[in-house]
Amino acid sequence: MIEFQNVSKSFWTGKQRKVILDRASFRVEIGNSLGILAPNGTGKTTIINMMCGLEKPDEGKVTRSSRISFPLGFMGGLMAKHSARENCRYIARLYGLDPDYVESFCRWLADLEEYFDMPTGIYSSGMRARFSLALMLALEFDIYLIDEGMPASTDVEFNRKAGEILKARLQNATMVVVSHQPSTLEKFCRSAAVLRHGQLHLFDTLEEAKRMYDYQT
Repeated sequence: MIEFQNVSKSFWTGKQRKVILDRASFRVEIGNSLGILAPNGTGKTTIINMMCGLEKPDEGKVTRSSRISFPLGFMGGLMAKHSARENCRYIARLYGLDPDYVESFCRWLADLEEYFDMPTGIYSSGMRARFSLALMLALEFDIYLIDEGMPASTDVEFNRKAGEILKARLQNATMVVVSHQPSTLEKFCRSAAVLRHGQLHLFDTLEEAKRMYDYQT
C-alpha cells in the first residue's frame, strides 16, 4: 500500500509557484492497479517519484507498506561509469538477491550483447530503457511504477518479451501508471484518477475518470 496524507508539493518556476499537490490524501491499494490522468507539465513524474521516495513532500506524509519499484526508466540509482553487469550485481546485493540470477536475467532480456560489459553512461536512450526495464523486472515488487514520460524501447522483440513478463507479474502485483493519454491506461488499469488543481480525484472506473479528464482538457 501507498498512502498520501495531507501531502503538499510545489515548485517555484521563476515567475510563479506551480502547485503539484495541495493537501491531497489518497491511497493505492494492493490488488487494484491505478492509472493517473494528467496533462503534460502538471506533475505526474513528481507524484511517481514521491511514491517511491525519490522526492519528499513539502508537507504531509507518504506511507509505504509494500515493496515498491523505482520508476520505469529511472537511471539515477545506477552508476554511469560501471557496466550493466556491475550495476546488476550491485543492485542485486542491495535487494538481497542472487547476483548471478539478476545478471543472467538482464543479459537475456535486455540483449545488449557486448554493451552489457561497457559503462552504462555511453548507452543510447533506447539501450538505457531496455536495461532499466530488464533490471526492474529482475526484481520482484508488490507495486510497479510506470511513467509514460520516461524513455521507451523501440525494439519489437524486447517489448514482446518484457510485455509477457510484466503481464505475468501483474497477476500477483499492482501497477501505478501516469499518463496524459487514457488509451495508455486501458492496457493495465481498472480504476483511474485525475490530477486537477492539486487534488487527485479517484474513480472506480476508467470511463468515469475519462469524463472528468475530457472536461478538464
